[in-house]
Amino acid sequence: MSFSDRMLAVRDRWLMSPRFQRWAASFPLTRRTARSRARALFDVCAGFVYSQILFACVRLKVFELLSGGPRTPAEIAAALELPLDSAERLLDAAVALELLEKRSAGRIGLGALGAALIGNPGVGAMVEHHRLLYADLHDPVGLLRGEHGGTELSRYWAYARAEKPGALAGADIDAYTALMSDSQPLVAGEILDAYPIARHRCLLDVGGGEGTFLIEAAKRSPNLQLQLFDLPPVAARAANRFQQLGLAGRARATGGDFLKDALPGGADVLSLVRVVHDHDDESVARLLRAAWTALPKDGVLLLGEPMAGTPGAAAMGDAYFGFYLLAMGKGRPRTAQNLQEMLATAGFVKAQLIPTRQPLQSSLIVARKG
Repeated sequence: MSFSDRMLAVRDRWLMSPRFQRWAASFPLTRRTARSRARALFDVCAGFVYSQILFACVRLKVFELLSGGPRTPAEIAAALELPLDSAERLLDAAVALELLEKRSAGRIGLGALGAALIGNPGVGAMVEHHRLLYADLHDPVGLLRGEHGGTELSRYWAYARAEKPGALAGADIDAYTALMSDSQPLVAGEILDAYPIARHRCLLDVGGGEGTFLIEAAKRSPNLQLQLFDLPPVAARAANRFQQLGLAGRARATGGDFLKDALPGGADVLSLVRVVHDHDDESVARLLRAAWTALPKDGVLLLGEPMAGTPGAAAMGDAYFGFYLLAMGKGRPRTAQNLQEMLATAGFVKAQLIPTRQPLQSSLIVARKG
């Protein structure tokens, strides 16, 4: 056992002692730390309740109601069609979580977190979607042991359980394609702010859904040619969207299965945005090799997604996505180092982690074809 392991074992024995806990909570030099850790532990225990308070606010459209200005609890209760006592209970809880805040004359207005949520509608869509995850986590031990015959998320993400994803019909993918489109602008902005896409001639977005990332890229670079590759019914939706936005002249959508079919050629930069963590290692290796093949020499790959082990966002990558993907039935969170090693194995060189403003939403690795 190393010296650091021995010191940590001593620490653990102290922290397990009720006597030490009482002393630390009262001693002036340790009191603040003891209280902070007690609060953190309670927040982990109460986290599910907190998430349900947020879910109720989103489902009842509380934030939209207050976006026009603060209201009294009675006015809010009437608008939400809730008994006043129930409305006050929800409002008090949301204030405690900084989703809302108390204003003058007994009114309630948006809090810092509630106002930020209004500015990012994709977050609200994800909160609504989480009802499926909550259902799958009713028995987390059974989920870990594989005792659940099927999960709500595996049924929602149809491609995760399909033997032939390329054969899925439009009705199978409508819901999740719309969700990805709603939540993609946040991630697209992070990646495009971190990487100068205008230096390229043609961008191929693999697994690009309805084309949100390409549409955002088109705004940054008017001369950029656009290609999208996704399952046939998804690509059809993207083509319709390009047509509606007047991008058909420089945007092409191709349908296929990126785990089996060759990717379109002609692009000098290829993006994988929130795609890799949805798949197992064997599938990712196949996809990265297909991306290497599709790119010309010195072509660039952009790999953007939340990553495990990200400083300040470890809970997102390791805890949230770890269990979300388990419930989905496919994929796993990976560290930047894991992904860089997989990129090197596929033939890419100079795989660098590029800083983004909000790594909680997406980290970015840029690699070049050797």
